[in-house]
Amino acid sequence: MIFSAHGVAPSVFADAKARGLQVIDATCPLVTKVHLEARQFSKKGYTIVLIGHKDHDEVIGTLGEAPESTVLVSTEEDVDRIQVKDPERVSYITQTTLSLEETKDIVARLKERFPKIQGPKAQDICYATENRQLAVKAVVPLCQLLLVVGSQNSSNSRRLVEVCEKMGVASYLIDDLSEVKADWLEGIETVAVTAGASAPENLVEELIESLQRRGFDQLEEMEIKEENVRFNLPVELATLARV
Repeated sequence: MIFSAHGVAPSVFADAKARGLQVIDATCPLVTKVHLEARQFSKKGYTIVLIGHKDHDEVIGTLGEAPESTVLVSTEEDVDRIQVKDPERVSYITQTTLSLEETKDIVARLKERFPKIQGPKAQDICYATENRQLAVKAVVPLCQLLLVVGSQNSSNSRRLVEVCEKMGVASYLIDDLSEVKADWLEGIETVAVTAGASAPENLVEELIESLQRRGFDQLEEMEIKEENVRFNLPVELATLARV
């Protein structure tokens, strides 16, 4: 059994162990960081406010770390409604694939309600998610249409579409080039292409080649921020690779 980058609750690990399954834990280290924060705050007796989207795979896993101590919020209005045992012992953590803008506003509201609230030492938003959002903001003024390669259930991919739309430019989330509709390109001279953090590179390349065949033959690659973070293979895979 392989646990995806989204992570899973401790109960899923326990279930897999009880079934005698061989497990490969491919949880993203950045998600693991959030899980560890949840455990630490829970041990200290804090009410944990998890900023995230209900029923998202990552959120389900994080909630499982301290279900009795954790409250989920998705909006500033949710913050106004939550009740806690001790207003002086409140902490917050976030889903790693959220929009920087929506997280900022919710954290600000939390600090208004709970002035002594504790947060993570470093932000929980994934660096790859943040970089892509910054890149979209930089490229939107230069294009008339943005195509985002990513699955419909990808939170960070949907955030890229939202960032673009908020800036007044049309944007579509697609699985691959087959979903591009001809009418999207009518009257369009400049198309920007980006992708969710886990979208395969070949899908992006195939989309670009398709756009070139449609007449968008001048290609310019923009690098807003260099990514040089590298993660090790899951321990289980690294062990097998050495055998």
